[in-house]
Amino acid sequence: MATVYSNVASATGSGTASLDNTRRVFNFGDRVAELAPQQSPFFVYLSKVSKKPTNDPVFKFLEQRHQWQRRNFEVLAAWDSGAEVAGVACDASADLQITCKFDIYGKITSTNTHCKFVVPGSVLAIQADDGTVYSFRINEDATVEESASITAGHYINHDSNETGKTEIASESLTALQTVPAGAAFAAGNKGQVIGSAWTEGSDSPEGWEDKLYDREGYCQIFKTGMNIFSGTSMATEYRGIKNEYQRIWQDKLMEHKMDIEQAMLFSTGLTTAAQESTAGTQFARSSWGILPYTESYGKLYNMSYASSGYDAFLDAMEDYFAPESGNSGNKLVLASRKVITYLNKLGSGSFLNNSVGADQYRLDVTSIPGNFGHTVTKVNTIFGNLHFVAEPLLRGPWEDYCVAVDMANVAYRPLAGNGMSRDTFIETNVQSPGVDGRQDQIITEAGLEISLPETHALLKFG
Repeated sequence: MATVYSNVASATGSGTASLDNTRRVFNFGDRVAELAPQQSPFFVYLSKVSKKPTNDPVFKFLEQRHQWQRRNFEVLAAWDSGAEVAGVACDASADLQITCKFDIYGKITSTNTHCKFVVPGSVLAIQADDGTVYSFRINEDATVEESASITAGHYINHDSNETGKTEIASESLTALQTVPAGAAFAAGNKGQVIGSAWTEGSDSPEGWEDKLYDREGYCQIFKTGMNIFSGTSMATEYRGIKNEYQRIWQDKLMEHKMDIEQAMLFSTGLTTAAQESTAGTQFARSSWGILPYTESYGKLYNMSYASSGYDAFLDAMEDYFAPESGNSGNKLVLASRKVITYLNKLGSGSFLNNSVGADQYRLDVTSIPGNFGHTVTKVNTIFGNLHFVAEPLLRGPWEDYCVAVDMANVAYRPLAGNGMSRDTFIETNVQSPGVDGRQDQIITEAGLEISLPETHALLKFG
């Protein structure tokens, strides 16, 4: 928060300045998040650890999925290399056809895509039908092609006319160990690149690269107003709380903060341009919220409150914490109170733990104090840590939900540029000139940036 200066000289910089100043704009910034942090945990964590101002209300950002974590593939059509001698080029036979399930941006897909990462000099490990893994080196004289017309001889073909098929001539492959006759590789068998091997004095290798994926987010304008207070009402002492104006101010600050929390959780992102496709209609930008965004683009798991749901929970964590997705080992999980209750039944000394037996429940469930005024239920799995925080707004239709957030891949983006900040601020005395009274408003212009959606997950219990 910016330093607040009073218009009373003796109070300058003392921190005792009153809101009751004439036509002042006060920048509250981070401090609005400190109001009852238990009521708005997501906004608090965003404000404290993931704030990144933007100088444009429609902000662009790039996602990078690191290529070295994803060089795995599967056999596309059954392949029989025949009997091969270690260190000798394979006999000419049916070409090896492979594919992968992620695009040039590294995003996992359900469709076949070309294996651009397979280049001359690569060493491929492929699982045979009997479970044995055999390794093959792609010879240095193989050429890389991307057309339907394949040159006879040694080649790797990423045929642009064939959806998701990379074809490698058998004679371009050298077995690194003896492959017996009858060893077969069925469609769907898994493989991956396990490095490269080159001869002494060889030329520079063929290269490949992935692409950065472009996304955008939107700043939403939040406004909270208060009804005008006449000069008479401001000078009147009331029962309960004497100063009604100050009481309403406190409520309005909480209302404004909760509006931001609600939007960061549940809003569906839409730009002004998209909304103004209806001619002559004026609309407002809307930021994305973490829940609908994760439901549309992230991981989605269906969980069970039953004791049998434990195995499904661990299976989900095995997939969710997969390192090739760019995950960190720690997640902030915003959970409904109903889910928090279920998790505490799994802990040591709980009813469920004592009734079923501790051996089955290999989760370390503990309650620890959080950094920002929350009680955190930490669930330690063999794959990573989940830090559950009760989110009171996950109720009603969301009472069985929790959202796992990778805080390294989200950011709170208040608009700030040209020496001005649109982070939470207060405008005082916005009433018309000459009115015997006072009216103020609170404004925030900010949005939520969510990148690498596969590092976030929505868990639905039932």
